[in-house]
Amino acid sequence: MGDAISVETSSWETEVSNATELVMVDFWAVWCGPCQTIAPIVDELATEYYGRVKVLKLNTDENPEIATKFHVMSIPSLIFFKDGEPIDKLVGAQSKQKFKETIDRLLA
Repeated sequence: MGDAISVETSSWETEVSNATELVMVDFWAVWCGPCQTIAPIVDELATEYYGRVKVLKLNTDENPEIATKFHVMSIPSLIFFKDGEPIDKLVGAQSKQKFKETIDRLLA
């Protein structure tokens, strides 16, 4: 329970493609200021939605093939997956409330 879990190309299939619950992936990079701004919010969401939403972080610099596959052109991008397929996307730094509204809608 707690912080978002790092995911990379080698663990993508296990963590995202084969997941049965809603998965939120934060596409980020170390040099990205807005990514650093939302990082604590993403970790808070991981705690608040523990057991209902799998919250992951993917470093786009270290895993460019995954970012390319899902057309991530700007970061931060948060993509929501169900049964391995993308079902929603938020681009740019958003408020915690906006993230929660999206998650709650997708869980409903």
